[in-house]
Amino acid sequence: MNERDTLAATIESFLFVAGEEGLTLKQLAALTVSTEGEVTDALEQLLKGYEERKNSGITWRQYGGVFQLVTKAEYAEDIKRLFENPPSKMMTQAALEVLAIIAYKQPVTRVEVDDVRGVKSERAIQTLSSKGFIMEKGRLEASGRPILYATTAYFLDRFGLNSLEDLPPLLQEAEEDEDTDLFLTKFQDILEAQEEGGNSV
Repeated sequence: MNERDTLAATIESFLFVAGEEGLTLKQLAALTVSTEGEVTDALEQLLKGYEERKNSGITWRQYGGVFQLVTKAEYAEDIKRLFENPPSKMMTQAALEVLAIIAYKQPVTRVEVDDVRGVKSERAIQTLSSKGFIMEKGRLEASGRPILYATTAYFLDRFGLNSLEDLPPLLQEAEEDEDTDLFLTKFQDILEAQEEGGNSV
């Protein structure tokens, strides 16, 4: 792969990770340690490749000076079906675990969620926040003042709950190391009930 191809691939990677926020020409130049002219050429190369590849469903567009990866217009109706009938398995296991923990222990910090799961939860929290299931609920009055997370009204609506009191109670005698499994088991009960009722999440 030559330098031009490498630059184009790098830019594509940055745009993919940036998602809806996109990146400006100046940001792309700084990130790739390139001139704006070189980035412009690489973007044109990418666009040409997207247009020529019949098996590609994506391209890039510029909105208000920001470049974003987007789906091609000809697939709009197909994408529409996805949002009209979202599969219940779109949420990852990690996201389910984190959402369950936040639902039962809110308001809770990311570190507290990490302690229950035994692994990092930052990415899952970002996903849940972007989907509108959780929100920032102030900050803990402690060193560093970490963010507290709680579920949203959208969470209640999508899971068919009138309030958090409708969540099934947790067993008080559960051992600490069983917390994660217990949270997830109880939460999946709700998921299954919603699926049976025709309400997918």
